[in-house]
Amino acid sequence: MTARRYTLSIRAALALATCLTASLVTPASARDLAGVTLPEQTTVEASTLVLNGMGLREATWMKIKVYVAGLYVETKSSDTETILNSEFPKRLVFVFVRSVGRKRMIAEWDESLQANLGEDFPALEERVAMLYTWMPDEVRKGDTMVLTHFPGKGVVVEMKGEAQGTIPGTDFAHALFGTWLGASPPNEALKSGLLGW
Repeated sequence: MTARRYTLSIRAALALATCLTASLVTPASARDLAGVTLPEQTTVEASTLVLNGMGLREATWMKIKVYVAGLYVETKSSDTETILNSEFPKRLVFVFVRSVGRKRMIAEWDESLQANLGEDFPALEERVAMLYTWMPDEVRKGDTMVLTHFPGKGVVVEMKGEAQGTIPGTDFAHALFGTWLGASPPNEALKSGLLGW
């Protein structure tokens, strides 16, 4: 091997080692689950929220993958009540990994809300119905839905990147976020992922 080639080989090896070292010490800026990537942080108005966790919604005994959800909070926590009662904004991001029709999605959400709310469900029924009017006829693979709770303001709903409106009430926000974080989540692995367990 000539001196020139030897020098180039050493330089290439040093460059590769530098890249590998950087990749080991640089913190990840995103997280992946079931082919979905979410950033570790997001900005909501003046607040910087961090990714608390990600979970996968699996339906039926066949464990069909439906969507990946990510929970963003001001301070990470594994406690449901701490998250629900926080005075800072919080956000749930849903990225669908398969197509779902409007009727099926509403039926499943209704079932989860009623399971978590029980006798309190009727008091929220009108606001739940408002949420359902904003759901499209179908969500397709790659479509997103975002629910952001601003304490004192309500839950801002975005479908496929477009703002639909705001649903008022802390009680509604607790019920809605509690659907995934409460005692009867759509599936336990989804809740565990969101809470970072």
